[in-house]
Amino acid sequence: MTTPACPCGRSQPYEKCCGRFHAGTAAAPTAEALMRSRYSAFVKGDAGYLLRTWHPRTRPARLDLDPGMRWTGLEILETVDGSAFHATGTVTFRASYRGGSLHERSRFERVDGAWVYADGEFLD
Repeated sequence: MTTPACPCGRSQPYEKCCGRFHAGTAAAPTAEALMRSRYSAFVKGDAGYLLRTWHPRTRPARLDLDPGMRWTGLEILETVDGSAFHATGTVTFRASYRGGSLHERSRFERVDGAWVYADGEFLD
């Protein structure tokens, strides 16, 4: 039996990809890695991880995920900055779900050395 690939679109198994970030055994090293792990958290229904990786300045008090939402794919369209050498970065992506898609440019910042989601701008 083969282990399925991570929901974020990488070919690695979930446990070796985004699962290690969700479990807290590693931190996302780039803004894109955090974006991918947050998408996987939406797929898995992990609101706790989403809140932990949200900038304290913009984080909601709570997050209620729709258990009926079925995410079907992630496409990274552009990444600007967001590496180990940057304090900020943006990731433009399209996340597909049953019945539609979400196109967003997300902004990420470092807080105490860790990447966090700051906010996003919906596109088309």
